[in-house]
Amino acid sequence: MQQQQPSVRAVTIPFADLKDRGKDLGGFIEEGFGPQGLGIVSIAGVPGYPELRKRLLRLAPRIVSLPDDVKKQLEDPDSRYHFGWSRVEEKFESERWDTAKGSYFANPVFDVPTTDDELVTRYPSYCRPNIWPKDHLPELEIAFKGLGKLMLEVGLMLAHHCDRYVIQRGVGQYIGESLEKTLARSRCPKGRLLYYFPKSFSKQDEVSSWCGWHTDYGFLTGLTCGLFTRKSEEVPCPDIGTGLYVRTRDNQVVKVTLVDDELVYQIGETAEILSRGHLCATPHCVKAPSSEDASDVGRSTFVLFIQPNWDEPLKLPSEIRYHQECIPPTRTLAYGEYSERVLASFSGKSVEQTLMPQ
Repeated sequence: MQQQQPSVRAVTIPFADLKDRGKDLGGFIEEGFGPQGLGIVSIAGVPGYPELRKRLLRLAPRIVSLPDDVKKQLEDPDSRYHFGWSRVEEKFESERWDTAKGSYFANPVFDVPTTDDELVTRYPSYCRPNIWPKDHLPELEIAFKGLGKLMLEVGLMLAHHCDRYVIQRGVGQYIGESLEKTLARSRCPKGRLLYYFPKSFSKQDEVSSWCGWHTDYGFLTGLTCGLFTRKSEEVPCPDIGTGLYVRTRDNQVVKVTLVDDELVYQIGETAEILSRGHLCATPHCVKAPSSEDASDVGRSTFVLFIQPNWDEPLKLPSEIRYHQECIPPTRTLAYGEYSERVLASFSGKSVEQTLMPQ
């Protein structure tokens, strides 16, 4: 059995301070997102958030329990399973595929991001329309959009303070426009409602047993704390070692301590690149319960990827810490093309295979 990893409390910003655009939160941003931070900041006291979180997360096990033929109708292979129901495997760690979760993807703001057929064909994972189970779980659409829109609104407030912090560091503007402006005009935020299936008891007790090590490739990721269920009944977290883990800059693995009613945000690789390293992404994973009596416990959570438009130009610097094998330096790539190249590395396919609708 592995040694218990140390726990670290996430940097927390009160919502009342976050919404004050003139308040200097540079110390919080540096502690959470700076070079020595965990790449994580939580927001406390967001009005309405606790209720919206529970309303949506309680629906994740119900999606999983829908008949297989219904879930099949909710799949969208032409979007590479980035809309609707998905049980597609992801390869985060070099020799292992993630098979422990099911997902429901949707854009919480725009049901139809664009009517341009060429864009829908070129960027299907961003531009295809939402799919909702209106006949089988009609409450999903309302709950998904309600939580997703709130997380986007709070995320843009946080982006404003990230911009101020980067400028205060004396490096001038980003490579390109500010984080807040870039994200505010985007038509493709993407929500992902996740259900982690119960894991069989294992004495190996791997830290990445529920989700493999990876770093978010986008700009800003909002996420909720997990909600645990056993046979559709809510239960407390069954194991103090269960949850989100981060690998720090000095290669230390720590468990991140979070509060259920706080909204959490992580910095992505693209924000690190364009801020010249002043905002720093960190690798992270999710650990399943390791106690023998928790083998039938599942976990629900919701993630919002706050990202630029598919055609937003990214001016890449000469030195890039991430994905050097597929991202050319000193070039300008559309965000859609950049992300497709990264996703190809996750799926084990070539860029050309990933770009072609299946």
